[in-house]
Amino acid sequence: MAAKQSGQGGAVIFETGVDFAVWSHHAGQIELCLFDRDDKEFTRLPMARGDDHVHRLFVDGLKEGARYGYRADGIYAPDNGLWFDPSKLLVDPYAKELDRPFHHDPLLGTFGADTRHLMPKAIVTRDVYAKPQRPLFRPGGFIYEVAVKPFTMLHPEVPKAQRGTVAALAHPSVIAHLKRIGVDAVELMPVTAWIDERHLPPLGLSNGWGYNPVAFMALDPRIVPGGMVELRETVARLRAEGIGVILDLVFNHTGESDRYGTTLSLRGLDNLSFYRHLPGRPGELVNDTGTGNTVACDHPYVRQLIIDSLRHFVLGAGIDGFRFDLAPVLGRTAGGFEAHGETLAAILADDVLADRVVIAEPWDIGPGGYQLGNFPEPFLEWNDRVRDDLRCYWRGDAYKTGPLASALAGSSDVFSRNGGVSTRSVNFLAAHDGFTLNDLVSYGGKHNEANGEENRDGHNENHSWNNGVEGATRYPDIVRKRRDDVEALLSTLFVTRGSVMLTAGDEGGRTQRGNNNAYCQDNDITWLDWGALDDELIAHAAFVSALRKRFDVFSQASFFSGNGDVEWISPSGQPMTVSDWETPDFATLGMLLSTVDGSNRRKARLAVLFNRSWTSQAFLLPGEPASWRRLTAGGTEKIETQVIVPQRSVVFYLET
Repeated sequence: MAAKQSGQGGAVIFETGVDFAVWSHHAGQIELCLFDRDDKEFTRLPMARGDDHVHRLFVDGLKEGARYGYRADGIYAPDNGLWFDPSKLLVDPYAKELDRPFHHDPLLGTFGADTRHLMPKAIVTRDVYAKPQRPLFRPGGFIYEVAVKPFTMLHPEVPKAQRGTVAALAHPSVIAHLKRIGVDAVELMPVTAWIDERHLPPLGLSNGWGYNPVAFMALDPRIVPGGMVELRETVARLRAEGIGVILDLVFNHTGESDRYGTTLSLRGLDNLSFYRHLPGRPGELVNDTGTGNTVACDHPYVRQLIIDSLRHFVLGAGIDGFRFDLAPVLGRTAGGFEAHGETLAAILADDVLADRVVIAEPWDIGPGGYQLGNFPEPFLEWNDRVRDDLRCYWRGDAYKTGPLASALAGSSDVFSRNGGVSTRSVNFLAAHDGFTLNDLVSYGGKHNEANGEENRDGHNENHSWNNGVEGATRYPDIVRKRRDDVEALLSTLFVTRGSVMLTAGDEGGRTQRGNNNAYCQDNDITWLDWGALDDELIAHAAFVSALRKRFDVFSQASFFSGNGDVEWISPSGQPMTVSDWETPDFATLGMLLSTVDGSNRRKARLAVLFNRSWTSQAFLLPGEPASWRRLTAGGTEKIETQVIVPQRSVVFYLET
């Protein structure tokens, strides 16, 4: 299938040579630099500017596999937003493959210092595109967030040569684990080429997560050494097992950072056009991202670059969809966030992208940056309110029974604001940022000392608790309490209406030793220790995931009507009263659901009972005596109508 060429960037192979194109409005001259396989620059060729500000050059006789970069000449006046420096080798924004990863060096940001020996070279590649299959993931499913390298670096069954790569995700033992816990789609944290933040190398640290991109299309050779072929084959293997793949992409900023950062690509080609600047102060970059710069996603060139990048991954690898980091930036203009802005609209309207899954992280740190519930349909949105409310409920905070019910019901208060009739919530308890699920119940405060910033980095409020001892302990009663809390949290997450997300390893009690900002710990702090995972917790996660699939009431998107589809009851078996809802320390809640039992396709009534107190709670279920069975990981057990809900637990009963 032929790619839709934007005509404003990239290297396109023809029978007689290669056509190069790169956009820049403000550059005086752009040169194409060609390199041999020994990294020697053997020629520089001037490119011709067109009326559309696309600089073009056709090189006769050049073949697939050629290595290249650009140099842009013009005015160097950073106070005026102009950073042209022909000593800087620049990566093509449309590069599809790089010959090496980026490594930070002070010379990359030093005016007049030639960087050809430091910079990765783009490789001329031939696109292999095909009509994509329908996405496997559907809203309401189970997303598994994966940091590619940490996920398999310590996996005992994955061959050492594959550990830490995208290919490792297709290993039979990895797939078996994903299927055991019922994953519908893996969400891969950034796999495109990134560079370390400049403060990390002096600390002996490196970015292990990839949220500092340089090239939007080129895969990072450290974790995808086989390039698009590796990604495409891994996606195909996972699809064959019924598991989709979502890419977490970063279009909101680049690793060129603030004015003291590096000149690698967009900055050197046309800083004024590609980044946002303060009104009337072109030398000062807008920092709505907290990383030093903000990509001007409303610029027509950037918009097309984003669309072409997304199409590249769908057509070239069969990707199901995308999660957008700090997604309000995609809708920002000089006037602020626009939910129906041109870039967001273009993503939804594109013929290749229209049926893909799109997920917004609905906040950035700029003015009006918190936009939960405001993205246009069909965007799904990370719901941090659910995260915080569920944490606070189980921590024992007052007045959290109502927020618990709201989260369970799909946050209709959030997603009905703009006329919505269904939830678009992605519910989660923990993500790559912040505590792991196990650390949430093991630490009262963050412990980021290993990051070299004297514990100043990372969020201070985590809504966490430590169950009596800070951090690791061998006290069996505390270990048991923590396991019970994690089981209760998992149970709660998997019975929320909407889509659910779990970060890899949280189903087995992984720890980052209290580090809640571990992006720079490319070591055993973040590498998943498969041998240390708690099989009891994994079995519980598999159980509640299977329940979610068995009873479709959880994955449905429509809001509850309250006309028999859901009832909220107190331990007496009676409907919750206003007084119950307003009791600050109300500790036990029942949710009765009308649903369909997927095991026999019959209508059924399911009871989900929550008890956050430190004592067991008697609960009276409605109906005839002995008409309810408790659902457990080991099967079902016949019980009487009055049941005992253990302390700090969620239990499930099915009416027969």
